[in-house]
Formats: sequence, structure tokens, C-alpha cells
Amino acid sequence: MRIAIDAMGGDFGPQPIIEGVVEALKQKDFIAYLVGDENKIKPLVPQNLLKKVRFINSEDVIGMHENATDAVKRKESTIYKSIELLKEKQVDAVVSAGHSGATMSLATLRLGRIKGIKRPAIVTFMPNIKRSYTLVLDVGANVDCDANNLYQFALMGEVYAKVVLNKEAPKIGLLSNGEEDSKGNSVTKETFKLCKAHCDSFIGNVEGGDIFKGEVDVVVCDGFVGNIVLKTSEGVAETISTLIKQEIYSSGIFQKIGALLLKPVFKGLKKATDYAEYGGAPLLGVNGCVIISHGKSNSKAIKNAIFQAIKYVENDVTKKIENSLKVH
Repeated sequence: MRIAIDAMGGDFGPQPIIEGVVEALKQKDFIAYLVGDENKIKPLVPQNLLKKVRFINSEDVIGMHENATDAVKRKESTIYKSIELLKEKQVDAVVSAGHSGATMSLATLRLGRIKGIKRPAIVTFMPNIKRSYTLVLDVGANVDCDANNLYQFALMGEVYAKVVLNKEAPKIGLLSNGEEDSKGNSVTKETFKLCKAHCDSFIGNVEGGDIFKGEVDVVVCDGFVGNIVLKTSEGVAETISTLIKQEIYSSGIFQKIGALLLKPVFKGLKKATDYAEYGGAPLLGVNGCVIISHGKSNSKAIKNAIFQAIKYVENDVTKKIENSLKVH
């Protein structure tokens, strides 16, 4: 297994990215292709692991503030070179915590889409009360979608849920403003008809709160709505955490003792809502495995993003998505 890692793309430079790669190399057998400034990244790799690492030198990094469309012209950039390695089949997957728009654009243009897929989609993991995850897609790749796009997201989400959630028959829901069949706008109503007619795993419309109940495995929406759901959820989790801390600090001695006793509970809550636990969001629908990690990714997130890439390739998700279109 060969994984290309954009070693320079994250918000905090190469240090946490290389640390994550090193942790992954200690636990899994793969070859890491580190794309970045070799003079900066090579000293961060322990001598005993150098035999498992290949260095692809690149000093051009596309900044988060730069335009995603410029990425196509920047052929010496870390993300361009990473995607090109995958296109030329020199690696099996790409992991990047860099500019997500640039990564999406290059992956779509350079790798192309899976035959039959109109648009790729980013899928993310939302924690639910059943101590598992609900997959939500799309969360940012496509602001405007038609019914056929959403229907294809449902098929891709079903395939990926089988792999990462180990569900033989994952339940798929369509995000709407009510559970009733009649709810939704013109696009979701048309999507409802398509899914009901052609997708055996489809259970109907779901509301925003259902994402966190664990009664549905895959929730489908367009990238505009999905990104708002994602950012709102992150904001709510952060707000609740802050409010709990403020309440503890301003309370009396007995409440603080109680908080200490509940420390394992808070630790478990933090783990459940920590994006680092899954590491990144796969771009489903392109010809290859591309994992988009958070710009603020720490070493744990990078490690888990690499593990997710390995699982994706081992399960041949790209081929399974293509086959799902043939079946339907």
C-alpha cells in the first residue's frame, strides 16, 4: 500500500502531519510518499522508518486564503504533485490537510469521476447517541444539486457505510424539513421518488436531529445544507463544552468535586465529538481514494486519515461505487 501525504498543507506546517505519518507507520504496513520541502520534512522522520518513506520534493504550498481554481496552474505545488502521483498510479491514495477546495478541484479534474457519477461528494462522520457515527453527504463539494445528484450521493453513501460502519444493509435518509413524504422542496421531493423506487435501503425523509439519534446510517443532502449542518454541529459541541467548563469554574467546592468524579465521562464525550477520531472526509465519486483532512489536524487526525485511506483501498470502494450504479 502506497499513500501520498501532502506534508505541508495543514495550518500548522509539517510537524503534526509528519508526526501522524510516523505514528501510522508504526502501526500499519505501508509506504508513505511525503510531498513537501524535503529539507524541512526529512529531519522529522526517525532514521529507522526512512526505509518506509519516499520524498517527493515540493516547496510550493497553496495557502488557505488562495483561490482554489489557481491550483490547476500550480503544477509544482504539494497538492498537485500528490494528486498526480495517484493519477499516474504511483500511489494508491492521497491524504491532504491542505486547501480543501484545491484538493477537490484537482481530484475531479486530474483523476476524473467514476463512470456514471455526475458529481463527487464529501462525506463526513457525525457522532450519534449509539456510540457510532452517522455518515452525512455532501458537506461542501456541491452547493447546488439536482435530484439525480442526491440520488447518487445516497448510493455512494450506502457503499461507504458498508465499509466503514460494517453495516450489511445501512439505512439511508434524505434530509428534509419534516419526516412526512410530502415535506421538502422540489429537489428533495424528486429525490425522494428516485430513492424510494431504486434504493432498497432508503427509509424516507429525516430531520436534522435524526443525524445524532443513530436510527439512520447515511443522511443525504446538498453541499450547501450539509456544510451548514457540519459547521453548526461543531459550533454547538464547542459551545456546550465551554458552558460546562464555565459552570464548573464558577461553582462551589462540592460541584467541583463532582466534576472531578465525572472526569471520565467528559473525556468520553470529548472523544465522541473529536474529528481526530476519524481523521478526514473522503471525496466519494472520483477515480481514486482522496481523503480531505481538517486544516487544524493534529497527529492523531492524520494517522486516522491514513488508516481510513488504507481501509478505502483495501475494500476497493471506487469499484464498489461503480458497481452500485450498474445494479441500480
